[in-house]
Amino acid sequence: MPLSCKLQTRASFQSVYASFIVIQPVVRSACTGIMALKLVGLWIQRYSVGPVCHAGLPSTGRAGRSLCVACLCTSAGRCIRRRGCRRLQPESGTRSFATTVREPSFVAGSSVGLHRDSVPRFCLTQLHRPTSVEEQAFRQRLGMCSSSLQVFKLLRPMEIMSDTMAAAALHRVADLEQDGGSLKDPAVLEKDTIRALCFQLEQDSGRLTDAGLVSALLACTRLYLDPWSGLMVRLVSESQTRLDGGKMSVEELCALGRAMLAVEGPGSATLVQVMEQIQRQEPAQWSLADLAAVYRLLQGIVGEDGKHRDLLNAMHTHAVTVASRMDPAAVSGLLSALVTLNQTQAVPLVISLCKRAVRHIPHFTDEELTHVLGALMHFGHSDHYFVEAMERHVPTVAFTSHPEAVTKVMQFFGRRNILSPTVFDAVAESFVYRANDYSTSQVARQIMAFGKLGYLPPNAGQVFGKVETILHTRFSHFQPRTLLNLLHACILVERFPINFVSKVFSSYFLQQLQGSQAPSEIPRQVFPRVQSLAGDAGGSTAVQLGEKRARGFARRSFILWIQSSDAVLLHTRCGDKTRRGGIRAACQSRRQCIQKDRSLY
Repeated sequence: MPLSCKLQTRASFQSVYASFIVIQPVVRSACTGIMALKLVGLWIQRYSVGPVCHAGLPSTGRAGRSLCVACLCTSAGRCIRRRGCRRLQPESGTRSFATTVREPSFVAGSSVGLHRDSVPRFCLTQLHRPTSVEEQAFRQRLGMCSSSLQVFKLLRPMEIMSDTMAAAALHRVADLEQDGGSLKDPAVLEKDTIRALCFQLEQDSGRLTDAGLVSALLACTRLYLDPWSGLMVRLVSESQTRLDGGKMSVEELCALGRAMLAVEGPGSATLVQVMEQIQRQEPAQWSLADLAAVYRLLQGIVGEDGKHRDLLNAMHTHAVTVASRMDPAAVSGLLSALVTLNQTQAVPLVISLCKRAVRHIPHFTDEELTHVLGALMHFGHSDHYFVEAMERHVPTVAFTSHPEAVTKVMQFFGRRNILSPTVFDAVAESFVYRANDYSTSQVARQIMAFGKLGYLPPNAGQVFGKVETILHTRFSHFQPRTLLNLLHACILVERFPINFVSKVFSSYFLQQLQGSQAPSEIPRQVFPRVQSLAGDAGGSTAVQLGEKRARGFARRSFILWIQSSDAVLLHTRCGDKTRRGGIRAACQSRRQCIQKDRSLY
């Protein structure tokens, strides 16, 4: 080959080689990209938990739309990204991205809605549900939350949870926010966490478990959500469908029944259907949770006396056999239900529950202990083991328990005629330091126990000094009958507050007293004498005599009243020595009648 040709061939080869060197990175990058796309597609096809779409193999979701390759869908059919699921919309042979926006669909009584950009977002998983141990640990953490903000802080990092965990969170918020028939702070329903949780429950209503569905519905009723909101309508509709299937457990039926009772009232057709399914089952085969749930449901249907008598009798028989295994909440709940249902024939069950309550006294919450004591008073039952347990427990909690719980303790001992210096001294000491925490009714009920049993604690001066202070500052807050009970109790322990005679015999108070009905718990002789005294001291005569003469007339009438049999005023202080001597003489006569009054109390 000529030299010129060799040179030309070498130059061409060098040019081609140089071109190959230039395009080699591009070719290698393209190959790598193609292989990466193939690997990503294979991985998504194998491991994805929802419908996905990858290039060349479009798949359709629930709405029949193609989904993007990057979309890892949740059970609600959307991405956990902030702005929803990106979907491929093939149009004229080209690919384009579009964002699907979910409109607000949950509206509560306080206009709660979910904006598409609200955070956080939750996924209610159905494939890999938390274990029972994990759910129990979550419920324990919920129980430790003392405010709704703490509940929200606990939920915020949890993007994935079960439907029962979501319902439990709503129940805890209801526990913390309920105040009678409303919420303490209705604005709590506007929080992003609540809105996101309710939104997800609405979207996943068809995939919720039976337990999660009815529990979520009951939680929504406890939060007083609008019955016509999208969430409530979907939950009620889905619950009715599951109920028609006839596969719900007893506990789930009871939760649904309580929810429908709150939404539609005792005349609810769904509630009637629930009771029919419950009555077809055998109570002897129920678990403790089932038994407690049915009692709680029947407790809400109090207007149907005798309608479920056979069912209740069968439940009482079964409850006696399992009472020894009940926890504090079950014991308190059953006793409260028996009181509401007025099951006076269930005395054997009450005795069994009282025996079980002895072991649970240190573990009862204030509310549970209040229910237990109220039930024992209602049925007129107590035993010395229970009293001994109370004597060990009350001194340790008298300063920290809820005022109503402390008051109920004193009321129990007074009603059952049990004089326990240990309990009375502990309550009297705590009363001195927290008297302002008690309502007028609670003050009266505590002093009534001292008066009925004729017991003066070691710090009686401080106790009745606090009573006098409360009467000075909150006299107008007392109901006439409540004040009458308080004053009569104090006179039984020989405390006569003359400083309040003018207030008691004022025209306004006497008119209130005359207009009130005589309560059954007041001694039979007291109220007629008060009415007679009111007629003498507060009538036209007192008005004609003027304020000064009326006040003196009231004092004389009060002294005569003490001497006769049944005074209702309380303290030992008096204006001058003459009146003090008269009161002392009257007290001597009064002491002879104290025992008689206690027997009538």
